[in-house]
Amino acid sequence: MNSAAILPNSRTGARVERLPLSRFTTLGVGGEAEIWTLQGHAQLHEAMSAPYRILGGGSNLVVADEGLSERVIRLGGEFAATDLEADPQLSTSEQLVTGWVGGGVPLPGLLRKLQRLGYSNLEGTVGIPAQLGGAVWMNAGTRFGEAFDGLHSLEIVSPEGTRTVTPAELPWSYRDSGIPRNHIVTRVRLKLRPSTPELVQEKMDAADVARKGQPKNRTPGCAFKNPTLPSGERLGAGKLIDEAGLKGSRVGNAMIAPEHANFIVNLGGASAADVHALLALIRSRVGVDMQLEYELWP
Repeated sequence: MNSAAILPNSRTGARVERLPLSRFTTLGVGGEAEIWTLQGHAQLHEAMSAPYRILGGGSNLVVADEGLSERVIRLGGEFAATDLEADPQLSTSEQLVTGWVGGGVPLPGLLRKLQRLGYSNLEGTVGIPAQLGGAVWMNAGTRFGEAFDGLHSLEIVSPEGTRTVTPAELPWSYRDSGIPRNHIVTRVRLKLRPSTPELVQEKMDAADVARKGQPKNRTPGCAFKNPTLPSGERLGAGKLIDEAGLKGSRVGNAMIAPEHANFIVNLGGASAADVHALLALIRSRVGVDMQLEYELWP
């Protein structure tokens, strides 16, 4: 079968194609899967009738070279709509609550819109090439802030149905929303602080400057969460990997970045197997339990 063929699999009109997932990930590795690109809830419920995974911006993700047997769901249409109007019933002079913003909205573009409006709270996520739903699902962030800083409520769809929850109802933590793996963040209301475009830009610039030392090659982002010792002290994963002498280590065309040791980069033509070998090398050489920040498929 041609890898770009549109498959006649959907009764609701969803676009269904068999494609290499390397096209959709920031790392640029991954074999083929059946990809469902959806415009609305009817198509979503159809797509969820068989085993599936949800694909956002493709960052933070390493897909196996052999591909996937499950369907892969991508959100478009109504799931990519943005309503940043203040909800008068939920907003105050000190806190603005928006209308619904779709889980398929790209985070970088959303941050640019918030900056122009002078809305603060999400500047700490600048530079993360994710979609909003994926960023919320993993509570993506930097040392300047995280996705849950700007959440008022979120809609989650699962095989059991649709529900709306607040962050207080979720067991969220550092780089973890507590949302189960087969649940999809379809839309979000943002909780923002009125500011000015200039002040928001200053905060975004400060976070962006801190990223200048990160690698420019294709990468999923940070490989490991910063580990926490029993004392509560949090260590820098990149510093630990660097101290283990692993910067620049290479397997095939995957390399631990010389610029920042917590990044694995694709030098061109890397495989998922190359990346897995480097992850195993790091875990064998660093004397602290290292939890992955990457999602591994399957």
